[in-house]
Amino acid sequence: MANCIFCKIANGEEPSTVLEKETDEFVIFKDIKPASQHHYLAVTKKHYNSLKTLNKSDEPMVERMENCLTEFLTGAGISPQDALLGFHLPPFITVNHLHMHAIAPRSEMGFVSKLIFRPSIWFKTAQDARVYLAQKEADS
Repeated sequence: MANCIFCKIANGEEPSTVLEKETDEFVIFKDIKPASQHHYLAVTKKHYNSLKTLNKSDEPMVERMENCLTEFLTGAGISPQDALLGFHLPPFITVNHLHMHAIAPRSEMGFVSKLIFRPSIWFKTAQDARVYLAQKEADS
């Protein structure tokens, strides 16, 4: 999508954004509004609007995003045990492009960040996202 900032970042068209890691499917970079000391986003190279547009067949991609973020955190010396990984659902997303948050340490998040990223119907942890996709298929 021509106007999507995350598409531009994933395609290397935003030189001001430093990519921390890149795979064939997605890129990882720092969030511009961190919710804790370490806050990264895994953004798909292929444009998907959000978790809501995915289905059960996309569950392996969600798992790969989670695994890559976990490996990235570990490699950077950040404990994944005190990290929060997950997705916001519309209308509570600021960029309409699928992205998984990795926030650490979770225990040091401020009050407002804890509200914004509280696992709920609007924010799905990586585990909850897989359950959500499976339930979505069962409901259809």
